[in-house]
Amino acid sequence: MRTRYLVSYDICHPKRLRRVAKAMEGYGVRLQYSVFECALDEKRVNKMKAELQPILNHDEDQVLFVSLGPEDSSHGLRIEAMGLPYLARSRVTIV
Repeated sequence: MRTRYLVSYDICHPKRLRRVAKAMEGYGVRLQYSVFECALDEKRVNKMKAELQPILNHDEDQVLFVSLGPEDSSHGLRIEAMGLPYLARSRVTIV
């Protein structure tokens, strides 16, 4: 079963920032510059974390993983936006 995650990152160096952003594009949909929504099973979550691990400077950078619950349930999920509207994104992943 897949779980939806909100993944947000704050990366201090531009080169590492580009590498993290590129890696994240393979796992989810960009909602904002440094925020992705990802529907992943446990294996893919572990793969994503393993891919990010060597990119990060663990003394300067931060990546947050927020579980939004099971992908097939929107119970309790509420996303609101101010300014530009939030648009539901396609969850099609092309590898």
